Amino acid sequence: MKNYSKNNIQNDKTEQLREILKNRVIFLDGAMGTMIQALELSEKDFCGNLFNNHNIELKGNNDILSITQPETIKNIHLSFLKAGADIIETNTFNANRISQDHYGLGDKTFDINLASSRVALEATKQLSSKKKPRFVAGVLGPTNKTLSISPEINNPAYRSLDFDELVNIYQEALFGLIYGGCDIILIETIFDTLNAKSAIKATQKTFEELNIKLPIMISGTITDASGRILSGQTPSAFWHSIKHANPISVGFNCALGADSLKPYIRELSAIAEVYTSIHPNAGIPNELGQYEHTPKFMSEQLFELAHNKHINIVGGCCGTTPHHIESIVKSVSTIKNIRCLPKIKPLTNLSGLETLSFNNVTGFVNIGERTNITGSTEFAKVIKQEKYDLALDIARQQVNNGAQIIDINVDDALLDGKQVMKNFLNLVASEPDISRVPIMIDS
Repeated sequence: MKNYSKNNIQNDKTEQLREILKNRVIFLDGAMGTMIQALELSEKDFCGNLFNNHNIELKGNNDILSITQPETIKNIHLSFLKAGADIIETNTFNANRISQDHYGLGDKTFDINLASSRVALEATKQLSSKKKPRFVAGVLGPTNKTLSISPEINNPAYRSLDFDELVNIYQEALFGLIYGGCDIILIETIFDTLNAKSAIKATQKTFEELNIKLPIMISGTITDASGRILSGQTPSAFWHSIKHANPISVGFNCALGADSLKPYIRELSAIAEVYTSIHPNAGIPNELGQYEHTPKFMSEQLFELAHNKHINIVGGCCGTTPHHIESIVKSVSTIKNIRCLPKIKPLTNLSGLETLSFNNVTGFVNIGERTNITGSTEFAKVIKQEKYDLALDIARQQVNNGAQIIDINVDDALLDGKQVMKNFLNLVASEPDISRVPIMIDS
């Protein structure tokens, strides 16, 4: 992959995007999956000529259509571009080895990403102009696995894959997206911040290996009225966990409608010194699986957010069509007085599931040291006996007694420190009453 032709690799368009964002809202496209579903394609359509003898059913594998039905995907892209979208997203939400292995196509991951990026690039070239340039966002989806939560209820320390494995999986997709000609890397629908950090690491590593730089967009997913992503972080903690990526934008998408996402994008807008984005669902599916928010309703909700200077980039996720995007563009593009980047006072901000800010209110920061094997004989005893439930009790007691950070150290000549640390941190991550505070790794 690294030796593939670099002819289509794009120049860094960060400054071009920033110039546009200084003057107006930028528009994303809508839901590729919704548009594909409406076509009612058959198994034969999904297989095309290339996979007509494939031994696993491919119907529902939308990403493979970039190879087997490229004109269909291109026409969907064109429909959103004609509706006014400035940025279209590649058809790669599940174009990673984890998801594609389900269809027996893991070895086609690079090819799917390459084809998806190319077909999107072809579409933008047809409608891009100097007055209204169009861009391709190469999408990295979340995968169907999580680094922060165990898939086995009786073994909370277990993970089905580790961080470095996921970095490699994301890199495989990234090479295809970048060689295919995407302008932006969009890490979206983030339900687990650790997955996102893996995608960020993969992106940075790929840029370094190819000696390039492209703008990065990051979009999390608030899953319900708790106002947190699935792995438990608040919007503030999420932002402070990923801001090191220096993205051009941060925002939220999927799971909820525009009306329900309002308070969380407002919170993010006040603390993020980058551009903010939102591409919500057309509401929540009803009992028939249909999305009920109309183009008019969505455009009104998003107009309010833009008018009140909370968002810079807007589009749609599940259930949104070119009609939704057209209505949003017509409404929101009338706004001239847009959100400017806030000037945030430099502070130390750390995050567990919640944010710890070192400010005038914080005062003395209390670090719990009892989860340190060299400083606590009780912790050392239970760790060596592998009584992790008691070790967690010690950590929990520290937080309950006011520790704002907990220090963890398991270095001992008689222990496999690396494995013990991994096990204990995985267990801590499964305990929100402990992991709500930042962790200090001591060695």
